Amino acid sequence: MEGTFQLGPDDGRLLLRTGRSGLGRRAGHDLTIEATRWSAAVEAREPLSGSSAEVTVEVDALEVREGTGGALPLTGQDRAEIRKNLRKTLDAGRYPRITFVSTGVGDDFVEGDLTIMGRTKPVRIGAVLDGDRVRGSVTVTQSRWGIKPYSAFFGALRLADDVEIEFDLRLPA
Repeated sequence: MEGTFQLGPDDGRLLLRTGRSGLGRRAGHDLTIEATRWSAAVEAREPLSGSSAEVTVEVDALEVREGTGGALPLTGQDRAEIRKNLRKTLDAGRYPRITFVSTGVGDDFVEGDLTIMGRTKPVRIGAVLDGDRVRGSVTVTQSRWGIKPYSAFFGALRLADDVEIEFDLRLPA
């Protein structure tokens, strides 16, 4: 499927999945966070190596969708607190956007530069084009971008350094 596409939340989901570490990990939750405001400009070409993508995610539009595990179910108050901590951790006031700009595309990957909190690092995303759908994922190690994973209870409960980012998008006809 060749063409130029402008994509956003109506075209699919962009999710972040976190885990827990530390002695108090049983008290916390593994989170599914959805980017509710994002945009992507995609140039799809044959061969795929001629394709490109640019993605922008608004940090203040990251919303907690699910929390699994934990000693107690995730409450509305928990969600609000997590949202506040997320914005603080990612310094949303100074760095309101996370961006990705592709530098190479293959049959099962997209390589590019991911910028978080003003720091740009190369990443390789596993990605597959299946008809009009594009699905993929990448593991992002927060500390690589200078992000200190959230911790509570004097460090006994910590967010794992690795965050899984996954997407499932439909290219418009």
